[in-house]
Amino acid sequence: MSEGNIINKKRSSGMIIFWSNYKERHPNIAQFLVFFILSAGMTVLQLILMPLIKLIFAQTSLLTTSFQVFQLGHNFDGSAYYVFDYASGSLASGGGGGLGYFLAVQITIGIAQIINFFAQRSITFKSNSNIWTAAFWYVLAYILITIGAAAAQGLYKAPIYNLLINTWGMGSFGETTADVITMIINGTISFCVFYPIFKIIFKQEPAKQG
Repeated sequence: MSEGNIINKKRSSGMIIFWSNYKERHPNIAQFLVFFILSAGMTVLQLILMPLIKLIFAQTSLLTTSFQVFQLGHNFDGSAYYVFDYASGSLASGGGGGLGYFLAVQITIGIAQIINFFAQRSITFKSNSNIWTAAFWYVLAYILITIGAAAAQGLYKAPIYNLLINTWGMGSFGETTADVITMIINGTISFCVFYPIFKIIFKQEPAKQG
């Protein structure tokens, strides 16, 4: 074995020992750090998937299919305020992306959350509780958070896209940048809400003695 490999092996062993000792002294902080790293990874995954799926749907009639549901009052200009507000037409032309944009967002988040469920359960919380019970509460929380995040998105989505695409004249690059900002905001909301939920549904039950 070369000297470089020996040094790297010692470093790896040292890091493992350090992390093991740190987990023993600060179990809650260590758990949160693992949760944060996995959540950040899921956000990166969404940033990769979102433009690809959106591009696919942009080539279909879904772009010109309006999807505006669950009206909650009106905006300051008198227009209807929808929880899911995806007017027909491309974002660059002043539209809301249509049904294609909605599906791109939901499919992206859905894929990330499925991976996140198993990763957080087995790696972060090392849960051995009933997986179907946990999955039920996870899906319920996911639906409620999705609706809440969509309602909040109505406050910042249009201004961000308008600022980058029209006001600053960034065109398609501005649209991509706005996609990233929007996805990061959605990821941050999920991050803040899901951690306490995971603490509840991902339990470590004592092993049953035979």
